[in-house]
Amino acid sequence: MTPSRLFLLALVGLLTVTSFAQTKEGGKSPGTKGGGKGGRSLPVSIATAPVALGDIEIRIIALGAVKALKTVTVRPRVSGQLMKLYFTEGQTVKAGDSLADIDPRPFVVVLTQAEGQLARDRAALANAKLDLKRYEDAAEAITRQQLDSAGAQVAQLEGTVKADEGSVANARLQLEYAKVTAPIAGVVGLRQVDAGNIISSTDATGLVVITQLQPLSVIFGVPEGDIPALQYAIGQGAQLKAEAFDRDGRMVLAVGDLSALDNQIDAATGTLKLRALFANADRRLFPNQFVNVRLTVESKKGVLLAPTAAVQVSDKDRFVFVVNPDDTVTRRTVRTGVVDGLNTEILEGVAAGEILATDGLDRLQSGTKVLVSGRRKAAAVPPEVPAKK
Repeated sequence: MTPSRLFLLALVGLLTVTSFAQTKEGGKSPGTKGGGKGGRSLPVSIATAPVALGDIEIRIIALGAVKALKTVTVRPRVSGQLMKLYFTEGQTVKAGDSLADIDPRPFVVVLTQAEGQLARDRAALANAKLDLKRYEDAAEAITRQQLDSAGAQVAQLEGTVKADEGSVANARLQLEYAKVTAPIAGVVGLRQVDAGNIISSTDATGLVVITQLQPLSVIFGVPEGDIPALQYAIGQGAQLKAEAFDRDGRMVLAVGDLSALDNQIDAATGTLKLRALFANADRRLFPNQFVNVRLTVESKKGVLLAPTAAVQVSDKDRFVFVVNPDDTVTRRTVRTGVVDGLNTEILEGVAAGEILATDGLDRLQSGTKVLVSGRRKAAAVPPEVPAKK
């Protein structure tokens, strides 16, 4: 064997002895993680929360659209020149308030003519009645035909007078229609025509649109699977509360009550339409606005609640990690109920007061040593040693 080969063999033996000595003295091997005594790994840092008794609500979340209960396009009932507008855009009006004037002069002329015709026919009727009275008094001196003709003349003129009275009433109504008034209470929109224009009852746009903003309704759909719980709650006489959120679902715009359910399920979407009423006192809702609706179906009192973050889902079960007094965790299967945002109802598996891990769950298994975040600082500070006297 050559000297160089003997040198290499001696060098490998020396390195092996040195590595064994270091492993024995340091208490760990190069592949050991954490460096604890006996090769144990460092505790996993976690956050925790207790299981507690509390209240939870069963809610239905849906997308809805705000709908006005009343919307009217104000159109004139007669044709003519628009003389004056009495409203300002965005103004709140009451039913019967004046909105506009149409030139009344043509209608005054028609009314005058109708009243003149009525007066003339009333005079003719009065004269015919006098003739009939004379014929009746002189019945022996006249023929039966003359008496009957006089009676028929009176009846004919009575009919004419009634027709004239109808013409007068119609002329007065047309004159009244020359003053346009608000048919409902609400908020006036943008005007569609200016004073001076010739307008007609056949105009498509009308004068203005009035929309009732207080109260408003929201139409939204719920899945057919939620209908039994909904019907049960309504059957118990509960007044279901509905909340309207903005499109991001962060801000509550209004709080109202469920008003009505549709009478059939939409076969295309598998949903049932519902209507909720909102007072809209601060006018934060507008017709045709899209909102997120949260409908509270039931409130459950005094149930076991755990943080939703603590509940894990596998292909076989739902489970949590319970923190033991010795700062280890145990995997425990649980049966859950209602989930409401941050909290989950626990039906079976844990008891009130037990502590659950809520963070770092992907690094845990039964028996894992943990370090609770809230105790990290206290554990890191050694106890104070009293001074020697």
